[in-house]
Amino acid sequence: MSTMPTRLAELIGKPVNDIDTPALVIDMDAMKRNLARMAEFAKKHNVRWRPHAKLHKSASLAKMQVRAGAVGVCVQKTSEAEIMAAGGVTDIYISNEVIAPAKLARVAVLAQKLAAQGGHLAIAVDSTEGVIRLAQAMTEARNATGVATVIDVFVEIDVGQGRCGVEPGASAVTLVLEIRKHPALRFAGLQAYHGKAQHMRSAHERRDAIAKAVEAVMLTRKLVEAQGITVDLVTGAGTGSLMLEAASGVYGELQAGSFMFMDADYAKNERDPAQPQFEHALFVKTQVISTHGGHAVCDAGHKSHAIDSGLPLVHAFDTESELEFFNGGDEHGILRPAGESKRLPGLGRMLWLIPGHCDPTVNLHDVMIGVTGGLRSGTVQRIFRVDARGALT
Repeated sequence: MSTMPTRLAELIGKPVNDIDTPALVIDMDAMKRNLARMAEFAKKHNVRWRPHAKLHKSASLAKMQVRAGAVGVCVQKTSEAEIMAAGGVTDIYISNEVIAPAKLARVAVLAQKLAAQGGHLAIAVDSTEGVIRLAQAMTEARNATGVATVIDVFVEIDVGQGRCGVEPGASAVTLVLEIRKHPALRFAGLQAYHGKAQHMRSAHERRDAIAKAVEAVMLTRKLVEAQGITVDLVTGAGTGSLMLEAASGVYGELQAGSFMFMDADYAKNERDPAQPQFEHALFVKTQVISTHGGHAVCDAGHKSHAIDSGLPLVHAFDTESELEFFNGGDEHGILRPAGESKRLPGLGRMLWLIPGHCDPTVNLHDVMIGVTGGLRSGTVQRIFRVDARGALT
């Protein structure tokens, strides 16, 4: 990895006011509270938690999650898995389909490397062709090295996302039987993630959606077990619904990741009383660079925060007037008073934005600056590299 720029290294120990803008900042006190609440929740419900590293793309943060009680991490891309492994993460699940032979060759090599370290790699499939190609890649890796490695394989079923995943029921059984034909593959369970449910605004909607997902899982598990095959684990769930999967008695592992940072989109959800109270912990620090008429302009445009799930919220401290953020383009944000307030921040004022969607926002930055002691008077404690920034293959 490249050497950290001197100006960043010199920030450690400095007050938050010294952070240049725009910058991606982690409130480490809030983040650690989120981790502790998740660990407590998982222990209480007797489920494992395997957070998505696609959220933060940082090997250091992934290892922090493991130290807090996570069994490992999920990733969506082969390159993310490779980068996490290079950073010392040893239990990784690619919760996505990999079809290209070149990528599968990398998967097989990584499975061997992790196994040699006492680690573990798993992957999802949703097609017979995908199973056959994966088995071929594992066989070729064994032939090249003389080392026989077994990779865990989860059959992904579509429980309402409408994206990847085979139809629940008999189609999933066909894939399980195919996996069991290949010595290098081990059927590890079912992948059942309902992404759409995470952002259904009412708690009632989310409960209905996950209830249907649980029915699909139970049907599939029943048919697999009718073949004399044990379904060791059902994995899935996200930040918006994790309490429902945990309470189902069907899911044994939670993949929620966004709870660690939270974002403006999740803040729009009606909170289910059974869900832990997670806090916003990821912010874009920005500065007012212009004021004219009834608006102010800050230096954080959509090159510094993702807008696929909406524009950011302006974090308001208790004594401040509320502001609303409007899209000002690549490099600028437009700020206007919200509600009855007519006050605008002055030139040079530092503000904090809560991104609309944390995952792609992180992918826009090289580093995240970890702050302790709060956003107003805290100090910089750590610089976290976004190790897997741009890792799309």
